[in-house]
Amino acid sequence: MNAGIRIGDVQFPNRLALAPMAGISDPPFRRLCAELGAAMTPSEMIAADTRLWKTDKSQRRLKAWRSIGPRIIQIAGFDPKMMADAAIAAERLGADIVDINMGCPAKKICRRLAGSALLRDPDLVCRILDRVLARVTVPVTLKIRTGWCPESRNGTEIARVAENCGVAALTVHGRTRACRFTGHAEYDTIRKIKKIVSIPVIANGDIDSPAKAKSVLDYTYADAVMIGRGARGKPWIFTQINSYLSHKPRVELPFISVRDIILSHLDSLYSFYGEFTGVRVGRKHLTWYAQCQGGAHDFRKQVVRVETAREQLELTRLFLEKISHKDIFECSHPRGERGDQIDEQQENVQKEKGKDGKDSGSCWTAKHAA
Repeated sequence: MNAGIRIGDVQFPNRLALAPMAGISDPPFRRLCAELGAAMTPSEMIAADTRLWKTDKSQRRLKAWRSIGPRIIQIAGFDPKMMADAAIAAERLGADIVDINMGCPAKKICRRLAGSALLRDPDLVCRILDRVLARVTVPVTLKIRTGWCPESRNGTEIARVAENCGVAALTVHGRTRACRFTGHAEYDTIRKIKKIVSIPVIANGDIDSPAKAKSVLDYTYADAVMIGRGARGKPWIFTQINSYLSHKPRVELPFISVRDIILSHLDSLYSFYGEFTGVRVGRKHLTWYAQCQGGAHDFRKQVVRVETAREQLELTRLFLEKISHKDIFECSHPRGERGDQIDEQQENVQKEKGKDGKDSGSCWTAKHAA
């Protein structure tokens, strides 16, 4: 079942969100993912200092370019007043939801005591949330990690603070700041958070296949899942997950459909950025699209050198023509397909259940779904 999710007074048609990834989830990519089934498409993170919003980079991140669905603007900072001012500005720009980033692990963000650095100071988290929620009328959501480091996994404490302050929904990435993006995401903390709060919880981390999405939803009892790196070079993952959660036949995109998606994505980049920047942004997306295809190495070496949209499109069409004998265009990710990490964590829960018998409900694993 793939019923939607409600955050405050905003209703979303399904349980899938695109992660706000700096330099990746720009307006063209957000629109593409929305067209392919992502219900929630937050903006890239923007600094809370509104004096910086006049730069070209910030203006692009804030632009409502051919947007689909409710508009979510994500802000990041550490000063309560500055965060409140940014939230007000975001609401004035038309945000239906203001999302606060307390999960970014980047050093340049944490050095300023923003992003996931805030997880070390629950009192400051509370002051920021109180100040923001007192100043805006739209729902406010929060994105966090499970803690600052494995030895200080305080995600449950932060979740309680967030709910008590009035946050409308919580997204939790299953790693600590210290873990950054290494190793595997863990879902036990997300499961614990879901048990102690009544607001919607969105699970994030290593979700890169339909089976993995379902196993995470069923294991954590989360209300939705957020996909980040799993959507790079594979934005149709949202179509596939929606179909899987709705118990429909497995979606295998015909090669011609994927070709049209890739070429349309390039056209939208040129339209949004202009040719010079659009070609350069297109390079990384083409690298991801090609990563699992035959001849990808040579294609990548060539595509990073072209300077014009005409050359880039021609090179891309030639590459796609070479692999057009395939019935489908599929890229399998190295992690997540079998859900081994979920299986291991489920076994731990079942052991705990055997001790006290209190944990109810079944856990779906990708092993069962395969």
